[in-house]
Amino acid sequence: MEERARWARRIATWFGCGNAPVAPGTVGALGAIPLHVVLGVLSPGTRLVTIAALTALGTWSADRLARELGEEDPQSIVIDEVVGTLLALHFARGLGGKVLAFAAFRALDVIKPWIIDDVQRLKPPGVGIMADDVLAGLAAGLLARFVRRD
Repeated sequence: MEERARWARRIATWFGCGNAPVAPGTVGALGAIPLHVVLGVLSPGTRLVTIAALTALGTWSADRLARELGEEDPQSIVIDEVVGTLLALHFARGLGGKVLAFAAFRALDVIKPWIIDDVQRLKPPGVGIMADDVLAGLAAGLLARFVRRD
């Protein structure tokens, strides 16, 4: 396997979180928490730029791995959950808000209401894989921000 393909797989599976035998999406979302803690030292603007860059990198890696595996949205790809979690936690405040944001993100990611369901069909595959989780993360983070003001 060429080096780019190896890196695409590492990023798309978030360094193996997506290979979890049970609930790989939740494992990937939990795998984002250490990065959220590290990003906490950055200004909010720099944090958002970093998340945007990770979204672009995730789109590339998810697209590459989905095509390699011949699947539209393989369960092993969890970079989308990582980005969604980072967005949700970015907008939430306080521990209670962050717990609410995480739970709301996972719920929205599983239920996929309205437009969140629609955007997962965008092409190429990497765009659709990432888009629904970006929207779910934004919605969950903003919900937590307005519901919990701690």
